[in-house]
Amino acid sequence: MADRPWHRSLIKSGVRLFLGGSLAHVQDWFPGLSIVRSQNISEVHYRGAKVSTLAGMDRLRERTGDRIYIVGSGPSIRDCGLSGLEPGSAILLNGAIGLIGSQIDEPLAIAIEDERFVWRHIDMIRSKIMPGSLCLFSVSVLRALCEIDKNWLADKTIILIDDIRKPYGARRRSPDDLRKLQYVRLDAEGSAGFSLSPDRGVFLGGSVAVSALQFAFYCARHEVGFLGIDISNADEPRFYETGSDTAFSGIARAEGRIIEHLVLAREIAAERGISFVNYSPVSALLKYDFGYDDRFAVKAKA
Repeated sequence: MADRPWHRSLIKSGVRLFLGGSLAHVQDWFPGLSIVRSQNISEVHYRGAKVSTLAGMDRLRERTGDRIYIVGSGPSIRDCGLSGLEPGSAILLNGAIGLIGSQIDEPLAIAIEDERFVWRHIDMIRSKIMPGSLCLFSVSVLRALCEIDKNWLADKTIILIDDIRKPYGARRRSPDDLRKLQYVRLDAEGSAGFSLSPDRGVFLGGSVAVSALQFAFYCARHEVGFLGIDISNADEPRFYETGSDTAFSGIARAEGRIIEHLVLAREIAAERGISFVNYSPVSALLKYDFGYDDRFAVKAKA
């Protein structure tokens, strides 16, 4: 399937034209999706009918052990042996769900924030994400899934990835608005941010890895590990792709934006006694002093 249906491109352009930049993100949920919040429970509705209940961060935290691994679908994942991952410790990003059933039996959670992945890989999503799975989904991903099959979400546990800069149901926040939030940390330039309360929104930073890290950090006890977060070679086929079906990726082009968010997160983690460990042998993280641990290197298992 194409990266995005033509009607979504029309809606995106139309919403921006009629509502302006501060409300352009209305296209994420328009038409049909709504999030109904109350004091005790939040629900996802589509075209007036309830399709899912939103879970809180406690559902992720209660499943978390000493280590959390953020596992991407970068080409370097081919050189990692993941059988050594503790059960229920990995947050799988996008196409990393392809590892379920082969190298990973039981993920901690799945994280998808770009609706283009849904449109392109809906068959993979349906076959790999099982009932009861804990899923971190953005507003646009929820709407895209509902457009395709509104009943699919019913037996999944959903935690919302809400863009703190462009939150659901509200106008875009300015840097000054963000600085007033007690659970937000910004870097000196104000271009990168980190949310200490992901239930109330996270900073999107050019890759779903940035969003997943804010959830992982909230739950982490000692360590957050990175596998398949390559960034610099993201124009190469992902581990589950062949040359003929490789989708365009803007990750390599967004390297600076991604890294500034990860570097800020590392500073905050150091204050809290949480370590970040890079397990990918080929990664832009190496250039920014994240180091490399070969614990999961295939050659180390020989």
